Amino acid sequence: MTSITSTNLPHLHLLLNHVPTLGSAIALGLLLLAFGRQNEHLKQVALEVFFAIAVLTLPAYLSGTAAQQTLRDQPGISDLAMQVHQDAALGGFVVTELTGFVAWIALWQFRRRGRAARGLVAGVLLLSVLALAIMARAATLGGEIRHPEIRRAAAVVETPTRFVTSAIGTYMQQDSPWAWPAAETLHFLGLCLTFGVLLAVNLRILGVMRRVPFADVHRLLPWGMLGFGVNLVTGMLFFIAASGQYTQNAPFYWKVVALMIAGANLLYLTVSRTTWAIDTDGGSAFDKAVAVSSIVAWLAVIYAGRMLPFLGTAF
Repeated sequence: MTSITSTNLPHLHLLLNHVPTLGSAIALGLLLLAFGRQNEHLKQVALEVFFAIAVLTLPAYLSGTAAQQTLRDQPGISDLAMQVHQDAALGGFVVTELTGFVAWIALWQFRRRGRAARGLVAGVLLLSVLALAIMARAATLGGEIRHPEIRRAAAVVETPTRFVTSAIGTYMQQDSPWAWPAAETLHFLGLCLTFGVLLAVNLRILGVMRRVPFADVHRLLPWGMLGFGVNLVTGMLFFIAASGQYTQNAPFYWKVVALMIAGANLLYLTVSRTTWAIDTDGGSAFDKAVAVSSIVAWLAVIYAGRMLPFLGTAF
């Protein structure tokens, strides 16, 4: 696994790093067009794209950190320039994830009420502009890593500053004796909350709890998203603090793939119209297949996370 990831991760990152920039630009264009045409359906599509971009930005950022470790100390590569790029990418990642979170809340309101609160959609618009600006800067800094002829002086100054990512790592592992245990506790609580809510929703699709209206279990989804957000924040703290024990760890990549599947399922549960018909028609075969895939994906997330020290090299 080590040789494969060392060879392919920089190329994977070069492919995925276009998602937050080009994807956000497309989604922003769709949202502006929806405002111009006063088209609620187009507005919903734009929000769905924003959420998808937020999900795909996760492997884009993770692969970038892995690529940094692979390329470090190679001729023509400035480690300082990579640090500057990584800090900018972290800022863009945070704002992009926040944009996706707010977009999801708006989508949930769309499904339940027929339209989202104007403040939420306006918030998505403002956040997306900010995210696009930060990601564009991160992309520019990334292009300077292998091109010293265009590298700005600020990126190659020999007196390094204390970067955000290194400061987080130092705080999590050295400065605070309780930061890592506290984050672990929150991580497991968030996982229990997310898995519990989505298990209930997907089991309802599969025919369990037939007396409970689907609209009632659908109302629980924001709690599941809250747990997902807690897991994302704490998981990223672990990754930033000790990225080396994850980037060369096969179960970690299994977990990321399972999270992508789980994120797609969460979007489907949020916006799907057919799932709301299970109270009368029992649900389609496709909906049941999606429900099974979601349960399997979350079990895979749990298994891969637990196996990090045993099948991989973590801790």
